[in-house]
Amino acid sequence: MKLQITIFFLLLLSIPFLGNSQSTWSEKIQPRMLVMIDNDYAGDPDGLFQLVHHLLSPSIEIRGIIGSHLKPGDGFDSSNETATHAVENVNKVLELMSLQGKYQVYQGSNKPLFDKKTAIESDGAKAIVKEAMRTDTKEKLFVVCGGGLTEIASAYLLEPQIADKLTLIWIGGTEHLDMATPPPGYTTLEYNTGIDLAAVQVIFNQSNIDIWQVPRDVYRQALMSYAELKLHVETQGEIGKYLTAKIDNIIELTSKFNFKIGETYVMGDNPLVLLTALQSSFEADPSSSFYKLKQSPMVNDQGTYEVNQKGRNIRVYNQIDNRLLFEDFYAKLKLFNLKP
Repeated sequence: MKLQITIFFLLLLSIPFLGNSQSTWSEKIQPRMLVMIDNDYAGDPDGLFQLVHHLLSPSIEIRGIIGSHLKPGDGFDSSNETATHAVENVNKVLELMSLQGKYQVYQGSNKPLFDKKTAIESDGAKAIVKEAMRTDTKEKLFVVCGGGLTEIASAYLLEPQIADKLTLIWIGGTEHLDMATPPPGYTTLEYNTGIDLAAVQVIFNQSNIDIWQVPRDVYRQALMSYAELKLHVETQGEIGKYLTAKIDNIIELTSKFNFKIGETYVMGDNPLVLLTALQSSFEADPSSSFYKLKQSPMVNDQGTYEVNQKGRNIRVYNQIDNRLLFEDFYAKLKLFNLKP
């Protein structure tokens, strides 16, 4: 018994003090996939939460961050330079986290596709092509999109060969009616689909890109309570205060119009982290979230689905692991702000 107690205390002594944990824990984890991040960072602030979460995840190698556009006249930013403003917000996050210059940041197009045949040669689209066509690595490439699909669609139109070289994870699209019921007061044209419907049609109807889709019924599952925000996010340094202020601004704005949003907020873009950085250790896959393989539908001009007898199989997620998603986010924020 005494020997067991001695061994126990020796093990305790070997555990590093928590205050130094930031300098050691992430160094033990090696990147095992390549990720290109594409999001509308001038819009709904859930994208900024996703960005911070990805930046704090050592199992991925971020090959580029793309700021993409919103739908014209969007309530979050009604200007004609929403991709430009998205890049500005990305750089602000990097500055607050003292990560300036560590990542390549690219601007996407400020406009949607003109048609379904013509690419927009933005820096963001060209960066996707360049990364997908690399021959000096065998690591798997994921392009993760939390907004419209303008950049990945343009990349495909510029170089169709990228279809065999990457997996697209997209937060967007309406419910598949054989899997879920639309929410009360739903719109037929789902938000991210409406940013660039032609781009969605290029990816679903024309390309054979491997798709992991997180449709509206699933990204709405990613709910963070306001109490969690105040306790686990706002308390974590300048970046935590910055993220919290973004949500507080929305609460204040909506209250002026007597629109009560309650005490939760949909962090709908954070599943992009769950499905990449937080895959299982062995037989790597997002094993704690669930999907069905479905034949890819045709997306019509209303943004809804029609049967496509020739469609390839795609993953359509129907349940995500919110415990892992949010607890990992809170823990990484705390570890980041404990660093010396």
